[in-house]
Amino acid sequence: MEERFSKQQRMYDESYIRAKEDMISKLPDSLLCQILSYLPTKDTVGTSVLSHRWKSVWLLVPNLDLSSSEFPDYNAFVSFMDRLLAFSREENSLLYKLKLSIQKEDEKDQSCVTRWIDSVANPKLKHLDIECTLANRKFLEVIPQSLYVCDTLVSLRLHRVSLGELESVSLPSLKTMRLEHNVYASDASLELLISSPPALEDLSVVRMVPDNVKVLRVRSQSLTSFHVDYLLGEGDDYVDALVRGEGSGVLIDAPRLKYLKFDDDLSDSKIITTNTVSLDKVNVAFVFGEHDFIDVVDLPKRNIVRGFFNSISGVKEMKISSHTIEFLDYNREYELYDPLPQFCNVSTLKVAFYVSNLDMMLPTLLESFPNLKSLVLKLDYYDPSREEEAEDIRLSSVVPPCLMSSLESVKIKRFNRGPVNMEVARYFLENSLVLKKLVLDFRCSVVEEGFYMLRDLLALPRRSSSCQVLLC
Repeated sequence: MEERFSKQQRMYDESYIRAKEDMISKLPDSLLCQILSYLPTKDTVGTSVLSHRWKSVWLLVPNLDLSSSEFPDYNAFVSFMDRLLAFSREENSLLYKLKLSIQKEDEKDQSCVTRWIDSVANPKLKHLDIECTLANRKFLEVIPQSLYVCDTLVSLRLHRVSLGELESVSLPSLKTMRLEHNVYASDASLELLISSPPALEDLSVVRMVPDNVKVLRVRSQSLTSFHVDYLLGEGDDYVDALVRGEGSGVLIDAPRLKYLKFDDDLSDSKIITTNTVSLDKVNVAFVFGEHDFIDVVDLPKRNIVRGFFNSISGVKEMKISSHTIEFLDYNREYELYDPLPQFCNVSTLKVAFYVSNLDMMLPTLLESFPNLKSLVLKLDYYDPSREEEAEDIRLSSVVPPCLMSSLESVKIKRFNRGPVNMEVARYFLENSLVLKKLVLDFRCSVVEEGFYMLRDLLALPRRSSSCQVLLC
């Protein structure tokens, strides 16, 4: 009896599954493609083995995300892509999103990106992401002219490819562009690509020495977010920093810019020409490097440094790296450059310090932020096990104006019971008149150590009676 019931149940389950499969299979291709578009391409291709009905449905999916590393070899990947795009042309199926990650390990590997982009640069293409890795600079894939006149393109990312001389650029819908480790025809060619899109809002340019560009000119009336980075090459690309090329620079003319991240300390000049009252956030990561640590006063260099900081002085929120703090501390010690301007609009500051720059530079830095309300502080490369090197650190007795009038919140990241962290906590608790909370990103290995740290913190005198010490 039980065996007959079990058999009937199994037959019912199988019948239900077949019915369910048939219901899905009866959906129109357009709806199936829409469903499959939410899956990774690898899983989408896998549906071709479900049944005869599903054998070619995935070929009509309008977005593809493929990596050559997922194929047995590079030639198999090229063959697959050629057949796929040929089928799309025959079926009049147009891609709106294409992402390709291509690894070329041999200079004999055939070039293919040019013809593939020519094939997909259609009236529906909105998103294109081409990444080539492990490619020798002498054999980079070339981007065709058809891409630069794609009216529907909204986002574009090109990584380690060659952009030739541009004949014309018409990208009226482009809003986001990422250009990384590429080689360009000239300064003028790159400037044309950046300045032509009338709707461009978000731009990231990661340069690598050498890229055939001396001065990166960013001119845009629509740009609101810009990130620039400049790297020394690796492997066949490597160029020593000392021979990176004189006269290199970055020029920014973007009156609507709201966010700026600066990671370029290799260029000689950094110039922001327009009024930057629109700036909300600035991340000063790498701006001035080893070649800016000079032994004598260099007036042109001094003007560049002063001009850069003055041009961003209207910002509302700022982040400064320990690398930049080191440069500013060197400047403070040897008086080679002018002091920082007053950042009167900054209410939130995030800053990292090396321990060696902390004692004098923290108070000096805060003097430039008279209306600061929130401070997040981090010590880079700080090893509590080597406290003997930092036992004598004592912060300057100078009390910046913001500690007396505006600073309400301080957060110290990676906090521990070491003398450096305790000295920083003491400085803010003893000198901050309106401080409401001191938040410590707590780091300790044992509960007992945390108990003693909390005991020591609570024993510190507080100038603000309403200040709370919070551990997180």
